[in-house]
Amino acid sequence: MSASPAHGPAFEAAIQVTPVTSHRYSACLREEWCIGAVPHGGYTSSILYRLVLTHFAQTHPTLYNEPATPISMQLAFLRRTATGPAVLLVQDTKLGKRTSTVHVTLLQPPERKKATASSAGEEELEVKVAGYITVSPAQAEVGISAATGWKLSPPPPRGSKPDGAVDLVALSATGRDGAWMRLNAAFLTFRRATKQTEFFGPELGAAPGRMITEQWARFRPEGDVTARWTNEALVYLTDMFPTALAGFDEAAAQASGDRAQVQNWYPTVTLNIDLKRRLPAEGVEWLYSRVHSKLVQDGRTDLDVTLVNERGEVVALSTQVGLVVSASRNIGTRQKL
Repeated sequence: MSASPAHGPAFEAAIQVTPVTSHRYSACLREEWCIGAVPHGGYTSSILYRLVLTHFAQTHPTLYNEPATPISMQLAFLRRTATGPAVLLVQDTKLGKRTSTVHVTLLQPPERKKATASSAGEEELEVKVAGYITVSPAQAEVGISAATGWKLSPPPPRGSKPDGAVDLVALSATGRDGAWMRLNAAFLTFRRATKQTEFFGPELGAAPGRMITEQWARFRPEGDVTARWTNEALVYLTDMFPTALAGFDEAAAQASGDRAQVQNWYPTVTLNIDLKRRLPAEGVEWLYSRVHSKLVQDGRTDLDVTLVNERGEVVALSTQVGLVVSASRNIGTRQKL
């Protein structure tokens, strides 16, 4: 891990993981990365990404000739997390020459207990997030590579370039290019984690369909304009799509007739991430996301996310199950989801 990570010092501090023993670690979930009172799911996933890097460097330093990085993450958000200290545990499920898989858990005190993770005993903590993460070193990933002819369909709204691509230099300088424009995400007081990213999306009427939303995004942790998307920051982005939530907000506002306040909170239940391509150590400035929701049924959503770099190469795929619940469930009295 670089002493000066491309994602910037603010994000580096927010995802810091400290070894306690060979399979036990600590972290501190930050308030500025919250949705309401709850740390953002993608941000929490970035901490677990860092946990695995730290674990293999700390506990299995000679297993591979180079750092092993996550290629797949399957996470279940069992209970609502909170800001402050957390205990992270790792169980070595399989250690292999090409891939290794570990079981990870994030623990904090039960909500109604006032003990902190730093002072509470193991029996006083409960599992908030659990899952499996599979890692592999880059040199071990050998085998067939084949183009499938896949393209974004329908194609994104046009930019100003002759081939319809977005001129990202112009988009950055003026806030507009072709059908694309700078977005102002709604409800930033509630959705503080959204402030950490700069979003650009299609103007009204240019998007391909109601259930498909898309964005170009630049990483801006605590306003740092030099920050770039790294592998850890990319994990946060797989769960960050204000344009998709705006569509859900609009549907809720139409149903209730109240457009003045946040109506809903969209907690993640499960998040699966397939990391197709490692980003360079210096990071990248821009990443494109397409978010597709097939059905919102009985307060439950599905979301498919495709992340693409400037060259049109798929960087990551994710799927998730989420809930649609009242925002009071986040900032009010806590209840079981």
